[in-house]
Amino acid sequence: MGHCSEQRPGFEVTKDWNGADQIAIRSPRGASVRVCLHGGQVVSWRNDRGEELLFTSSKAIFKPPRATRGGIPICFPQFGNCGTLEQHGFARNKIWTIDEEAPPLNYGDNNNNKASVDLLLKPSEDDLKCWPHCFELRLRVSLSMDGDLSLISRVRNVNGKPFSFAFAYHTHLSVSDISEVRIEGLETLDYLDNLSQRERFTEQGDAITFESEVDRVYVGSPGVIAVLDHEKKRTFIVRKEGLPDIVVWNPWEKKSKTMADFGDDEYKQMLCVDAAAVERAITLKPGEEWTGKLELSAVPSTNCSDHLDHPGRL
Repeated sequence: MGHCSEQRPGFEVTKDWNGADQIAIRSPRGASVRVCLHGGQVVSWRNDRGEELLFTSSKAIFKPPRATRGGIPICFPQFGNCGTLEQHGFARNKIWTIDEEAPPLNYGDNNNNKASVDLLLKPSEDDLKCWPHCFELRLRVSLSMDGDLSLISRVRNVNGKPFSFAFAYHTHLSVSDISEVRIEGLETLDYLDNLSQRERFTEQGDAITFESEVDRVYVGSPGVIAVLDHEKKRTFIVRKEGLPDIVVWNPWEKKSKTMADFGDDEYKQMLCVDAAAVERAITLKPGEEWTGKLELSAVPSTNCSDHLDHPGRL
């Protein structure tokens, strides 16, 4: 993982293979998270048995300025290619800093039983040339005693005029076999189909299953959904606040073969389920702040109904 390290309260700073700073957070029970300062990107989340829960491609390029294919890239201030900026915006390709003096969160995130790190991104002169808005983007990455992963992002407008942006946690989940996976909690919702020029459809199935390429934005989605992996008998519980949409993506076989940083058959082992705000841009007036939160839990599938029945835990 790295060749030197520095211990900080709650986390450890190491160097990755490119010499960039990486942060390791560990829970007393053995779960762990690694966050790279390149992109403010969570690149690993392991449970207390050491099992990796996030997908990273074996062909991923771990060298700036390229974003790493896998983990949880931060998409800001643009999602996809719906705008004038680079794909998914510039935040995932910038070097973030550790925020030693992060202001307190405005609402209840009880950190007493969590190890966490705060990161900060401010625009460079080059950023301001392509997106002329002054902002502060803060990210808190936390790991609970039980191994749950939470990400809280705050965007503050320090500009003299309003600006609008999109945001997404581009979460690559590791699954055993995509054909054995289903998503519950999005049934009957409208979605924008990116494979049909963002045409709007209504989900007809009892659950979402996969047998071909999928690239959809489910709008007005609930605060909690479940991703069930039958083969591993494991369920990911996805909880979110401030992020009205869920993006579901799997490139399937044909598109996988066109992606240089993605293995031809790796689509079988991954599924992107992104908590996002992409259908309608978020607008901030000068001095205003937006907060978006994601929490991921991995539980035995036999226990997942309890989480869906009690969505208010976030």
